[in-house]
Amino acid sequence: MGPLLITAAQMRAARALLGIDQRQLAELSGMSLPTIQRMEASEGNVRGVVETLTKVIEAFNRAGVELIAEDAASSGGGRGVRFKEPAPRPD
Repeated sequence: MGPLLITAAQMRAARALLGIDQRQLAELSGMSLPTIQRMEASEGNVRGVVETLTKVIEAFNRAGVELIAEDAASSGGGRGVRFKEPAPRPD
């Protein structure tokens, strides 16, 4: 598995997509508000302990937002965020 990468811009964009503030992201991820604020204030890739990055990324995934890596196949290219496809409904 490669390194966990998320940018501050992706964090802000994912929060905007979900309509949540930093405090709500802190609650969803189990992180402190100052930690979320520090992460979002960084330039480029967010640096931090793997466990911290994992908690934030998993919180976005649980909320239905997917982070798009720089090298991911995408029509627009580059990094980004998007809603995950809804799970298929049982018949």
